Amino acid sequence: MKKCLLFIPDISGFTKFIQTTEVEHSQYVIAELLEVLLDANTEGLLLAEIEGDALFFYKEEILSIEKLLAQIETMFTSFYSHLKLMEKNRICPCKACSTASELELKIVAHCGEIQFITVKDSRKPFGIEVIETHRLLKNSIPSANYTLLSSTLAESIEMPGAYSSKLFKFEKGENEYDGKKLKYVYSVIDQENLKLKPFDYAKKVVFKDTAPIHIEKEFEISAAELIEFITNFKYRHQWVKGFDKLEFNEEEINQLGTEHICVVNGKILNFITVTKDGKPGQFVYGEMTSDAPMIDEFYQFYIITPLSTTSCKLDVECYWKVKSPIKKILVSILAKNKLKKNLNSAIENLSTFLKEKML
Repeated sequence: MKKCLLFIPDISGFTKFIQTTEVEHSQYVIAELLEVLLDANTEGLLLAEIEGDALFFYKEEILSIEKLLAQIETMFTSFYSHLKLMEKNRICPCKACSTASELELKIVAHCGEIQFITVKDSRKPFGIEVIETHRLLKNSIPSANYTLLSSTLAESIEMPGAYSSKLFKFEKGENEYDGKKLKYVYSVIDQENLKLKPFDYAKKVVFKDTAPIHIEKEFEISAAELIEFITNFKYRHQWVKGFDKLEFNEEEINQLGTEHICVVNGKILNFITVTKDGKPGQFVYGEMTSDAPMIDEFYQFYIITPLSTTSCKLDVECYWKVKSPIKKILVSILAKNKLKKNLNSAIENLSTFLKEKML
C-alpha cells in the first residue's frame, strides 16, 4: 500500500456559532466558507467527505514540504479573505452575519498506509490513520487558528524540527488518545502575515437631491425582523405583485453586490444590491437596475429606523437617472405616478403579510 496524505480543514467556532445565531443564515455562511475552501484546493486533493463544518480530503501521495505548506497557506488566505469580504459587504444585522468574522480555521494533516472502502460508488479512506487524523482535531493547542502536522507526516516530508518562516513557526506537541500518545508539530497562524486577496467592494451610492418618490410607514415589528423580510427574496412574492418570475440564488445571503432577476411582462430586469449612507442606528438596503423602461439607472432604498424593540419606521426612497431630456419629461409625467402607486401597494401588502405572519 502506498502512503496517503489525509488533510482536514475545519472551521473553528462552528458549534458556538450555530447555537448562538440564526440557524438559516449560519447554514448559508458555513456553506459559503466550505465552498471557498473547496475552490482553494490547488493540489488536486480528493474530497472524501463533507463533515458539517469540515472537509475531509485525501491524496494517494505525499506532497513535498513546499507544496503542502503552500496548500495550507492558500486555504488560510482564501478563508480569511472571504470573511473580510463578507463583513465589508454585509447588510444583514442578524447574529449569524454579524459574528461570522469571529470564525477561525484549523487544518490538520496526517499520513499513512491507507485502505479504502466503497460505499454506493464512493471510495473513502479507511483505517486507524483516518481515526487518528480526526482525533488530532481535539488537542491542547492554545488557539483555534492553526495548522497541525502529525509527526509521522513531518518525518515523511523531512520537515526540520523547528521549521520557521514568515507565516509558519512550528512547535512540538503531543496528546494522548485511548492510552496512545500522538505527537505532532503545529503553528498558530497570524492573520497579519497572510496576503489577503484584494476585492472590489460594492460602493455606496450618493445622491445630492432629495428622492423624487418617498413613502413612509410604521410597523409593529423590530427593525431587524423587518429588514430580514425585505431583503430575503423568498418572501418577495408575498408583498410585491405584478412580476412573472423572480430568480435568485437560494443558497446565498443577500449582501452588497448580490444579484437577482425580476421578470415583468416578459422583460428581464437585472438588479444588484446597493446601499447609501444613513443615520446612526438605521438599516439601509437598496436595489439598483439599469434595465427599467425609459430610465438609465433606477434605485430603490428601504431605510429602517428602530422606534422601540418591537416597532420601527420604514422610509422607502426612489431615485433615477435619465440622460435624454425627452425621457426625463416622460418619466416625470407618466412613470412617476405609476411608480408611486405600485410602491404604496407593495408597502401595504407588506404590512398585511407581516400582520398575518405574526398572528
